[in-house]
Amino acid sequence: MDAFSYLSVLLSIILGLAVTQILTGVRGLLLSRGRINLYWPTLVWASLLLLIFVQSWWAMFALREHTDWTFAQFAMVLLQTIVLYLLAGLVLPDFGETANVDLRAHYFSQHGWFFGFTLVLGSVSLMKDLVVDGTFPDPLNVTFHLVLMSATAVAAITRREWYHKVVALFGVIAITLYITLLFTRLR
Repeated sequence: MDAFSYLSVLLSIILGLAVTQILTGVRGLLLSRGRINLYWPTLVWASLLLLIFVQSWWAMFALREHTDWTFAQFAMVLLQTIVLYLLAGLVLPDFGETANVDLRAHYFSQHGWFFGFTLVLGSVSLMKDLVVDGTFPDPLNVTFHLVLMSATAVAAITRREWYHKVVALFGVIAITLYITLLFTRLR
């Protein structure tokens, strides 16, 4: 077994748990649908996270060519998956059996943490390439990161509902373009 095959097991487990977290939340939405006040930006971010998890797993295949792993390099890649898991835990509430669930109230009670961790994710993603490969990603990749990080930094500190609706739609467009332009082929 090569080093990355060994290391990728833990990364896959954490990404799998993140996917499970979102799917459990969707299951909660379905089972509790009669007592939920929906808020579409929450649903958009939950869907985008699933897409981001798959894209991250897809992109990690390129790491198989890296053979001289250090603990710091692995820790940086591991940190990226941990942040993804934490985002999964914040985007949808836990669903109990007794109370109504207001997704808008949950969204705004968690928006600072959610978008703060999104900002951390962008930073870690950029730093990962520097730590693992010794270089920054290509300029288009860096540009996408910086634009998304700027949008999410504002989302972390504002409670303006119009902005959160716009940034959710912007996220759909930007992340779809990001994957289409940079990650359509397995490398």
